[in-house]
Amino acid sequence: MSFTVLIPARLASTRLPDKPLADLCGEPMVVRVARRALASGAERVVVAADDVRIVDACQAHGIVALLTRQDHPSGSDRLAEACAQLGLVDDAIVVNVQGDEPLIDPSLIDAVAETLRTHPDAAMSTAAHAIESLDEFLNPNVVKTVLDAQGNALYFSRAPIPWWRDGFGATGPTSLPSAPAPLRHIGIYGYRAGFVQRFPTLAPAPVEATEALEQLRALWHGHRIAVYVSAHAPGPGVDTPEDLARVRLLIAQG
Repeated sequence: MSFTVLIPARLASTRLPDKPLADLCGEPMVVRVARRALASGAERVVVAADDVRIVDACQAHGIVALLTRQDHPSGSDRLAEACAQLGLVDDAIVVNVQGDEPLIDPSLIDAVAETLRTHPDAAMSTAAHAIESLDEFLNPNVVKTVLDAQGNALYFSRAPIPWWRDGFGATGPTSLPSAPAPLRHIGIYGYRAGFVQRFPTLAPAPVEATEALEQLRALWHGHRIAVYVSAHAPGPGVDTPEDLARVRLLIAQG
């Protein structure tokens, strides 16, 4: 199967300035991410950067990078520009790997691409894994999803879903729902290139603003999102200096 990995990267970060260029055992983080993506079955891996310093760092390590506009309001807009620059045909499969996931499993990238290929009625694909702790289930920073019979997302939420009416009672959750198992959303997406370029033109959904989850825009407009359920949680991403120190240690330990 032929697909392209796009890695959006921007220098501005509230909690970790210049995050894509943060050193991870001798290589910039965005380069580490690209190397993981290159270990997948992708035909090509391209970094979509907002600053020439990211492009230069990638090229110095043999990674293909495009310079995109700095004023994009979201990563989706940056992906759309990258698809246009690359001249991808509408039905080409693109996997969006976040630039702060230097420990991402290459097989997860392949699975997200394959999930989209095998769901021709879906505009997007993504991934999830079973939640195993009550704290994670209740944490609003952990995005949950529920699926239909075909493995498409019915909804994404920061709230604890599915809500076990007969098991939680008046005091709320004290244990996880027994069935179906609650699923944590993993922030990796597959797209058809034509949909990537249409997505920024779709009106934002009211529920998207409420939950602060951009993928709800696709569902609100009637597009399907196919979900690959992984047996494993992904490696930790990098949002804070503490995350960066932890990932450095994990890489140093091999």
